Amino acid sequence: MKIGIPAEITQEEKRVAATPNTVERLRKQGFEVCVEHNAGNKAGFTNEAYIAAGAQVLSSVIELYGQSDIILKVKEPDLAEVAQMQPGSVLICYLRPAQNDVLLESLKNQRISAFAVDIIPRITRAQKMDVLSSMANIAGYRAVVESAFHFGRFLNGQITAAGKVEPAKVLVIGAGVAGLAAIGAANSLGAIVRAFDTRKEVAEQITSMGAQFLTVSINEDGATATGYSKEMSEEFIKAEMQLFLEQAKEVDIVITTAQIPGRQAPQLWLDYHVAAMKPGSVIVDLAAETGGNCQLTRNGEVYTTDNGVTILGKVSQLPKQASQLYGTNLCNLLDDLGKADQFKIDLQDPIVSQALVTHQGNINWPPAPLAVTQTSTHKKETPQVDKPKIEENKEALKAKKKLRSTLVSLIVVAALLLIVGQTAPKEFIQHFTVFVLSVFVGWQVIHNVSHALHTPLMAVTNAISGIIVIGGLLQTKNEIDDLLTLLSFAAILVATINIVGGFVVTHRMLKMFKK
Repeated sequence: MKIGIPAEITQEEKRVAATPNTVERLRKQGFEVCVEHNAGNKAGFTNEAYIAAGAQVLSSVIELYGQSDIILKVKEPDLAEVAQMQPGSVLICYLRPAQNDVLLESLKNQRISAFAVDIIPRITRAQKMDVLSSMANIAGYRAVVESAFHFGRFLNGQITAAGKVEPAKVLVIGAGVAGLAAIGAANSLGAIVRAFDTRKEVAEQITSMGAQFLTVSINEDGATATGYSKEMSEEFIKAEMQLFLEQAKEVDIVITTAQIPGRQAPQLWLDYHVAAMKPGSVIVDLAAETGGNCQLTRNGEVYTTDNGVTILGKVSQLPKQASQLYGTNLCNLLDDLGKADQFKIDLQDPIVSQALVTHQGNINWPPAPLAVTQTSTHKKETPQVDKPKIEENKEALKAKKKLRSTLVSLIVVAALLLIVGQTAPKEFIQHFTVFVLSVFVGWQVIHNVSHALHTPLMAVTNAISGIIVIGGLLQTKNEIDDLLTLLSFAAILVATINIVGGFVVTHRMLKMFKK
């Protein structure tokens, strides 16, 4: 099978559907790959790089469409591009099916099997091909970088000889992939970060990344089985708007990330919120392409309002990085479809059934709801029992067991000491006493060390193991002819294993701190 990679026709789109790295992977999957001349130029990939990766570079897009069984694109094609595709071929790209009825009709008439990557379901198996998450991660990071560029001062607070600089206050609306990426980037730059989401389940994720979770007094949860937020009640929205108005007077940067696949983005930051913001504030609307979360957003534009608020309706895509991630997602999807040898469109597959919008002259949009199994939260009723009494009985049993084991241990130790004292020489008794004391002290020290400090203890155990190795070497002979030499070899072996393991774990730990 042959895959075609055309250049994107819109001037604003700098990404490309395959990079030289992903072309190599497509070749390993058994596909032939054709790339349109200069298709990767805007993303920083040359024709020579594609040729070196095993692709064929074609100067004619008509020729490319005419001989390709599968077309990989970023943005949806226009009607002229659809007309150039082979009937019965496969198209994989963003399609926005809810807003493109005419395009779907054209794809149907051309008998194109079209996969909309922007509506791939959020299930565990589909994570590796989730282009929305891949692109959102980049967008969230880039939103902070660009907001810092347009903001008039530092994000972090500083105390200098010239005076004190207050840290910037950043509000992130929506704690999905893009929102969490923005929170992490803003927090790392020293800003005070706040975040809002209608899903209560993300509160822990927000706080774990160093941000403050904002919520309203209405006890309502927006979480759904699909992973996206549901539409909230009128009372909740009213309280939400009031919360945003209070925040608008305080924050310096607002980053909005709320999007619903296949639908218009919800408007969350209205004109009166913008009017309440301080001059010099910045709004970054990551949902600008689907209508925007901010009422005053202009898609593809950056402008300043009359009260001095800069609104970004366009964020640079980091095309080189974005193309690599997007291409990897598409490779994973093709891998799931059976590669070149066993390529199959299985309508029973949940990913295919949700993402395939046209197939064999039919429109499959909107798809049937995906069945999602939820874990039951209902607890089985148990008979009422006197809890204090149960706890009391448990403590009594535990105390009895501990006393019994302590008595047995003392009897065994006393018997061993008696035997050793009667039979062993005086020098051995001295060494044995030191050994017993060291074991007891060591046990008490290690047992009372916090679990968080166990890793530094490995350095100490490595040193002790080194001493054991040296001691064992001093006791060895050329031949294993007695118990002492045998024990020495065993001690050397065990201590060496501990030393090697300790260094391996320490090396892995240190690698975590390397950039």
